[in-house]
Amino acid sequence: MAEQPVMLIVDDVETNRVILSQFFQEEYAIRMAANGQEAWEIVCQESVQIVLADLVMPVMDGYALLAMMKKDERTASIPVIVMTGHSDSDSEVRAMEMGAADFITKPYNPTVVRYRVRNVMARLENEWRKLEQAASDRQLMQVNRSVERDQLTDLYNRESFYRHAARLMQEHMEEQYDIIYLDVSCFKVVNDLFRMETGNIVLKTAGYYFKAVAGGTGIVGRLEADHFAICLPADQLDMDQFIAGLDGAVQSLGISHNILFYAGVYPVEDQFLPVDQMCDRARMALERVRGSYIRRYSYYDKSMREQMLEEQMLVRDMEFGLQDHQFRIFLQPVYNLHTGHVVSAEALVRWQHPTSGLVSPGKFIPLFERNGFIVRLDRFVWEEACRNLRRQLDEFGTVVPISANVSRLNFYNEGLLAYMLSLIEKYELEPWMLKLEVTETAYTENPQQLCSAIQEFQAHGFKILMDDFGSGYSSLNMLKNLPVDILKIDMGFVSDIEKDGRASVIMEQVVHMARLLGMEIVVEGVETKPQIDFLDKIGCEQIQGYYFAKPMAEADFAQLLIDDRK
Repeated sequence: MAEQPVMLIVDDVETNRVILSQFFQEEYAIRMAANGQEAWEIVCQESVQIVLADLVMPVMDGYALLAMMKKDERTASIPVIVMTGHSDSDSEVRAMEMGAADFITKPYNPTVVRYRVRNVMARLENEWRKLEQAASDRQLMQVNRSVERDQLTDLYNRESFYRHAARLMQEHMEEQYDIIYLDVSCFKVVNDLFRMETGNIVLKTAGYYFKAVAGGTGIVGRLEADHFAICLPADQLDMDQFIAGLDGAVQSLGISHNILFYAGVYPVEDQFLPVDQMCDRARMALERVRGSYIRRYSYYDKSMREQMLEEQMLVRDMEFGLQDHQFRIFLQPVYNLHTGHVVSAEALVRWQHPTSGLVSPGKFIPLFERNGFIVRLDRFVWEEACRNLRRQLDEFGTVVPISANVSRLNFYNEGLLAYMLSLIEKYELEPWMLKLEVTETAYTENPQQLCSAIQEFQAHGFKILMDDFGSGYSSLNMLKNLPVDILKIDMGFVSDIEKDGRASVIMEQVVHMARLLGMEIVVEGVETKPQIDFLDKIGCEQIQGYYFAKPMAEADFAQLLIDDRK
């Protein structure tokens, strides 16, 4: 029989320890401590998998215990869920910033406590799996790489930078430090236009410059690709001079392309905060200015901190939200312009959060794409779409096909086609009933793999749509190479038709080319009568947008289909 994982419960009130132990005694071997000092001795002596610690205790409180555990390499990876007797947002924020995995208030709700512990352990297991996969992918590269240094630039690699930067700041507690996160705008274009050797020269030149700026008082690392990080005393940093000097170093290479670095700066407030989180905050600041020609750097501020806390809340609640049916699909119909009938629909996910209300997809979709949860959310949407299709068949004997998005992460899953076919079989559907939408981002990142996957799906009867065409850097090359069945033209084209003659010409020619390539056309984001008249004139039949209908709940969509059949 496998040995049970160990849970440590830390609370100066024995009754609380006993109550919590009863929740988990079947899943965990329980250890108990009456204060932080006793808990510290236990985690140093035993292999503990998770700690539940009260914030207010004698001898050593929960904050001090958390700080000690995150500082020590032996215990830094152990997740700590903190507890308090009252709801206090300041306490929660402080604990989360110190590295707490979650926050529980008393009195305890057994179901909520169990779910939160399971969510924390599930996230931990997911992180380990991702690390194992990343380690496997990098194995061949690491044969030719030293333990600490990036071979190309001779800077610290990611893990070494984190470790050395943390040590530097904690050994100089009296000093104020900044973390600078940098990357190159459109670096892939540099490699495409020139040779990879040219891109490498840019990275090495930047690395030399960063080391010169850091001198003997800072730490520099190449985190990955064209992403760098610097830990530097704040009084040594003048960002205007720093960017100007970096531009001069790159321009001295004589490359006939405007290569620009962008930077985000995080002024360090707590030297014991994990350095990877410091870099995340600096990266958030960078995102504010990426692509701008006016501002090349930005400082992390309060609004970004609020965004980070909101994202932490969403990550904390996502597992329970999926299990608690807080996510649901809305359907936005696609109409035939000439008949006025519904010909298909798009499944869109919504999150009805119990305390935050309806969360915008713009907030949780990018977050879930970064942390990988989008893979599971996609599967939820596909299954809900299949349920709806089955209900249509049972009620009407026919179906209006439904399209659903397939995130780029899912295309890296070799079992994707088998899973889709199993859904079709489970609900006794035909593959053409569930259309699959891909984005141009997935194509630009890995065109060969995407094309291969699309052809496999088409061979089994699925219809593939290219979503949001025109929203990014859509190219004729993509139209030529990507074998999609249906092209969804982005609302950005449509919105400019009434005021921009060039947009009208481009739109008309894209439609013409798509027809010659054997593709169907769906125009999304249509909102006005003049847009309808123009689309009718150039022969577009399938229209989606607020002019006809907004995304609606499944019950409303079912009634719409009933009315449409009258």
